Amino acid sequence: MPVLFLGHGSPMNAIEENEFTEGWRNAARTIPRPTAVLCISAHWETDGSFVTAMEHPQTIHDFGGFPAPLYDVQYPAPGDASLAHEVRAIVKSTEIRLDDEWGLDHGCWSVMRHMYPDADIPIVQLSLDVRKTPQEQYALGRALAPLRERGILIVGSGNIVHNLGLVAWEKINTQYGYDWALEAKEQINACIADRGHERLLAYASQGESWNLAIPSPEHFLPLLYVLALQKDDEEASIFNDKAVAGSLTMTSLRIG
Repeated sequence: MPVLFLGHGSPMNAIEENEFTEGWRNAARTIPRPTAVLCISAHWETDGSFVTAMEHPQTIHDFGGFPAPLYDVQYPAPGDASLAHEVRAIVKSTEIRLDDEWGLDHGCWSVMRHMYPDADIPIVQLSLDVRKTPQEQYALGRALAPLRERGILIVGSGNIVHNLGLVAWEKINTQYGYDWALEAKEQINACIADRGHERLLAYASQGESWNLAIPSPEHFLPLLYVLALQKDDEEASIFNDKAVAGSLTMTSLRIG
């Protein structure tokens, strides 16, 4: 299976139609139908590593201040306990604990409902361990490689440039990026194209534009999981590569 990183942006993308949601749907149309999905979302940070193992994961509305129709959305995809146990078994570098409380947060379901609207593909989420270094997160991602051979779609969901503190609210629905956001986007895209993974792992020491683009790591780390799964003969194909609201980018990519 290919591997995807999806820039999910505003929760409102879950119920809107735009070029980004069409990009997600097109990604689903152009890859084989997965047997299950393993999602690493920016919105599940934990002390230690966890994987969801319940039969019926809840739809988590982990945001505030949005219109009522967004809170009405349910995405009743089944879970997959056997996949959760497999993730636990194949990762040797750290203990993966089973979770029966979390569910599917909006980093996951807001994109999945466009890609697989029938909610008929099992989904599990793998958490982001706040104690792990970028290098350890990357190594954990690489350990997931055997799942690709079983038809499991691995998805990282976040945003490469994500600075909510500097959002241009007057341009919240406009494709617009600050100069520093566009600079960081282009430099990071070049690293992706050139397999500059070491520089991406050292994102915190790459200068002012990167520091503004990645003021906290949670939306950037899912990208590292995806890049860790890139084989020597695989290219990364970028899509949805636009900046919005000044300080966010919707950049997404497919590997394989």
